[in-house]
Amino acid sequence: MTVQDHQPLNEPTPSVPGVGLIIIGDEILSGKRQDKHFSTVLQKLNDRGIGLDWVQYLGDDRLRLSHCLRDSFQRGDWVISCGGIGATPDDHTRQAAASALGCELVLHPEAKRLITERCADMAAEGRGSADMSLPENQQRLKMGDFPIGASIIPNPYNKIPGFSIRNHFFVPGFPVMAWPMVDWVLDQRWGALHDRVQHEERSFIVYELPESLATPVMESVERGFPGVKVFSLPSMGSEGERRHIELGIKAHASQIDRAFQALKQGIEALPGFDALQGLHGLQGLHGLQGPHGLQGVNAPPVVEPRR
Repeated sequence: MTVQDHQPLNEPTPSVPGVGLIIIGDEILSGKRQDKHFSTVLQKLNDRGIGLDWVQYLGDDRLRLSHCLRDSFQRGDWVISCGGIGATPDDHTRQAAASALGCELVLHPEAKRLITERCADMAAEGRGSADMSLPENQQRLKMGDFPIGASIIPNPYNKIPGFSIRNHFFVPGFPVMAWPMVDWVLDQRWGALHDRVQHEERSFIVYELPESLATPVMESVERGFPGVKVFSLPSMGSEGERRHIELGIKAHASQIDRAFQALKQGIEALPGFDALQGLHGLQGLHGLQGPHGLQGVNAPPVVEPRR
């Protein structure tokens, strides 16, 4: 199936808009540059109590970008997009956003003023001319061509703004520019989303337990506690550690205690599990050998609370 053949799925729109992050650039997908946006933006969201529902990495492909944005606009998601808002041939984000919305690009008057100021600043530093009729400055003005109805996002680094429209916020790919702009967006435009995430997380470690045995317990907990998420993070073990699984719960504070106990008790009730031995004298993950130094896949599973 080609991008041109893409058709929207007949799936219900989520009742609560999601929060998404789009990271754009061929240089990231090729490995020429390492992405730094995901971890940084995620931390900024977490600091404000905002959960991230999805992230998508895309190359410099206008049609693919347009399809991605069309879908997120239709869902009503809140989205931060990093990269591709310049005016070189490999920058497609502004055009893709306009295409996704079915509108034209127009020169934003405030963006025009800021870009003109930037050109004057550069001229004062002996770099270029403040004459906006020159081809190079006309090219710079294209960075202010935004979809009709867009608002600007201030750029404290060099004044060249980003833009926002319908809860989508577009910033440059350069971290030194993007991250202060993201801070401004989150503090000035995303206030309604602050502290929306009220879920807590609690987990424990189980040694030598196949995920296939843990899965029915996990499914039972999710059935018994609507809205609770149960997760499993397996590890093959390294540096002398035994194979283990981190099992845990993500739930609202009102459910976390009961759901966590249900998960732990369900695991402890599995055949071959010795709760007393499993919970006795365990101090930390690294260097533990399990009860009585037992090794190997036939050793009883051991559960260790995560603090």
